[in-house]
Amino acid sequence: MSEGHSSKAVLIAGPTASGKSALALELALAARGVVINADSMQVYRDLRIITARPTAADEALVPHRLYGHVDAAVNFSAGAWVSDAAKALDEARAHRRLPIFIGGTGLYFKALTTGLSVVPPIPADLREDVRARLERNGVEALHAELAARDPRAAERLNLRDRTRIARALEVIEATGRSLLDWHREGQPPLLPKDSFRAVFLAPERNELYARIDARFDAMLGAGALKEVERLAARHLDPLLPAMKAHGVPSLIRHLRGELSLEEAASIGRADTRHYAKRQFTWFRHQLPEFEWMRPADARGWLAAVVMSERDSN
Repeated sequence: MSEGHSSKAVLIAGPTASGKSALALELALAARGVVINADSMQVYRDLRIITARPTAADEALVPHRLYGHVDAAVNFSAGAWVSDAAKALDEARAHRRLPIFIGGTGLYFKALTTGLSVVPPIPADLREDVRARLERNGVEALHAELAARDPRAAERLNLRDRTRIARALEVIEATGRSLLDWHREGQPPLLPKDSFRAVFLAPERNELYARIDARFDAMLGAGALKEVERLAARHLDPLLPAMKAHGVPSLIRHLRGELSLEEAASIGRADTRHYAKRQFTWFRHQLPEFEWMRPADARGWLAAVVMSERDSN
């Protein structure tokens, strides 16, 4: 095909273990594309195996962006990802490559297509103070603090959601405004309507769950436990996103002698299956512009995209 490409980006989403990476790689090879990560855990360099990042061999075939570029000690946000994604998108267009965003993090895709709120940076000392209160007093006490300061935000949050409760409280304390207010005043989307094609791979549930279980076991066989051991040795804040990646908390408990390896693996597999179920629900309600299809039908969709690319050049 010719060196140029149409202005449309391609978005490939779906639950974990649904075959997204293989589809993105095939499309990138056929349409001179660049694969841009839209998975919130695959950004961390410490988590290559346990998050099933593309292999080095796959990365050598076509350009891959936003994989493993963030240290696990960083509380990487959707806003930071959007900033990095904007640069990756500009680079792809400058090199006349087809941008292919792939992942399972719904908030990243929503930010791409509908925009994102811009919350000012939270001072580090305030963030640490909120986390210290969380550890000292517990999540219920922190939620009570939030209810007194920002009742609207508190009402929307699950009482057990430590991370979001802490986030909402630090925002109201730092800015004097509710996180809900900041969400209403966002930046425009990187990909406005009609500037992208979007697909959500939706495997049959039992088949997907079997793939998730098999892949978790394969990751253990590939060295995931050693990877988690190196991460645990850093003694990072357990509230950091990287420390909550599926499989990481239970494998750390195994390393501490609290669980057998099979018990830890069973928890990791179950957590991943539950996450996949939430991904189905989130995308169905939040991103209706995605076309849903079975992975078996994705090759036909891919061929149509490639043909469209060729016709546009």
